[in-house]
Amino acid sequence: MKRTIFGTDGVRGSANTYPMTAEAALRLAAAAGQYFRRDKAQGHKVVIGKDTRRSGYMIETALTAGFLSTGMDVVLLGPIPAPAVGMLTHSMRADVGVMISASHNPHHDNGIKFFGPDGYKLSDAAEAEIEALFHSGVDLCLPDNIGRANRIESAIGRYVEAAKTTFPTGKRLDGLKVVIDCANGAAYRAAPEVLWELGAEVIPIGVQPNGYNINKGVGSTAPQTAVAAVLEGGADIGICLDGDADRIAIIDEKGNIADGDQIMGLIAGRWAKSGNLRGGALVATVMSNLGLERWLGAQGIDLHRTDVGDRYVVDAMRRGGFNLGGEQSGHIVMSDYATTGDGLLAGLQFLAAMVETGKPASDLAQVFSPCPQVLKNVRFTAGNTPLEVASVQAVIKEAEASLVGKGRLLIRKSGTEPLIRVMVEAEDEALLMQIVDDVSQAVQDAT
Repeated sequence: MKRTIFGTDGVRGSANTYPMTAEAALRLAAAAGQYFRRDKAQGHKVVIGKDTRRSGYMIETALTAGFLSTGMDVVLLGPIPAPAVGMLTHSMRADVGVMISASHNPHHDNGIKFFGPDGYKLSDAAEAEIEALFHSGVDLCLPDNIGRANRIESAIGRYVEAAKTTFPTGKRLDGLKVVIDCANGAAYRAAPEVLWELGAEVIPIGVQPNGYNINKGVGSTAPQTAVAAVLEGGADIGICLDGDADRIAIIDEKGNIADGDQIMGLIAGRWAKSGNLRGGALVATVMSNLGLERWLGAQGIDLHRTDVGDRYVVDAMRRGGFNLGGEQSGHIVMSDYATTGDGLLAGLQFLAAMVETGKPASDLAQVFSPCPQVLKNVRFTAGNTPLEVASVQAVIKEAEASLVGKGRLLIRKSGTEPLIRVMVEAEDEALLMQIVDDVSQAVQDAT
């Protein structure tokens, strides 16, 4: 069955618009409840976390009702980072975990992400089965078997303690001044607490959520606020998270921004030298810079590329037995510590490098020289298929021919928004910009 509500990272859309309505969320939870409670026995459990969007209250309540109606007990975690939901799903022996978040999107969007009992995001096949139940309807449980809901206050504390254990034993952050930008999102309490407990002088920003300001001018997709805070406060480093805290960007003491590729390169190189990089490889997506691939090769480290989406990175890591992967956008997956991308844990790895080497962030944040790369997003009307238009395909074919031996072109449809993403890499920047403009214009004309 073709999936119509699940995208590359769960279900996402504008709040109070299908499929992000209370009614759809209730049906989706009931479908997931039936899928994970096939034996009809008692004692099944779901944990639900969320970020700080106003619509999270509505979606949380609807999901709770849907799960309860199929006999699932519900544990409500409140605002908490997405990776913490994966961790707690597994540690609390739950059947399923849910994160209510639209990640780096603005407040008027929201989303629903599912985690299986092992703490990993669901497979495409599992999502397809849940979607089939969503459309066909489910069998509600008998009155005596309706589930019960409970809210726990210890969830953040559990995550804080787990995060601290990933920092090298016996090491502290004393003497380091750290700006932490929590994007007014899910990590606004946990991230500053972890850094403070490890000894850092913490300058928190993006820690006053009001339901509407998540990702607004702050966070990993808007790092200039953190850049200013680092420079004005004389900080040693800035760490920017996104709305659900599964992404990261690093700001060095000079105000330069390092993306996920640079951070992955640093961690991969250090782990390779210490013998901790399993399989001698990094897993990244087709979006990662060619400069990263070349640098890794010079270190004797392989790069395995996947489709865009941290779930595909994780799938490849699990199949190949690798323990490090991620995306240029800042999802860094370290399977020794977490089941999904965790911005805070990646930040702690960077801080560990600073502590252990004594080097400033600026010496560590630029691991390789990136190949010139441009990414342009072209919005299209929902329901259209511009990539299937003959004129667009002809322009793409011509562009690919001109890049043979000189660079690469990647075009894909976003799994979360009505966007066509056009990415071009080439040493010849004039050629690069010409191809970006030609392809983008062709897509725009076709919409």
